[in-house]
Amino acid sequence: MNGIRGAVVGLLVVVALLLQVSVFRFFAWDGVVPDLVLLVVVAGALVRGGQFGMVLGFCAGVLLDVVPPADHTAGRWAVALLLVGYVAGLVRPENGSAHGRPPALTVVATVAGCSFVGTSVFALTGLLLHEGDAGTGSMLEVVGISLVWDVLLTPLVLPWTMALLRRVEPERARA
Repeated sequence: MNGIRGAVVGLLVVVALLLQVSVFRFFAWDGVVPDLVLLVVVAGALVRGGQFGMVLGFCAGVLLDVVPPADHTAGRWAVALLLVGYVAGLVRPENGSAHGRPPALTVVATVAGCSFVGTSVFALTGLLLHEGDAGTGSMLEVVGISLVWDVLLTPLVLPWTMALLRRVEPERARA
């Protein structure tokens, strides 16, 4: 079943990436688009755990780093989304209510925290690599806008993404 799971996860990442760079660019708020790829990584980590989330985050981040209109050093999103997968995997319940599924408020809080971590790491690596001339104030604004976008899209993206990941290989899913 690993081949099917890999194909489904790959398709989810590619669809999220294509929507993010093509359709959602028209909904940019001060140049910040919703981060659908981050939401897919969070969903994967909540369903399958931190190790799966880290691998998914790294692979999705590499794609995000190389797909146009990427104008930054390759690897920045890979590192950021790898950390997002790790953090979201820490929240994954091992045992608990509703067959190990995290409560909705926990999912939203996880997305908010992961959005903050991922966007902050991306912004800070840009600062360390001297990419762009953005100051701390504009970086905080981008992090805040990204967090709002991600939290607003959570109820639209995470439930069906998590359900799909649970259906692909139910015996390994706990969330």
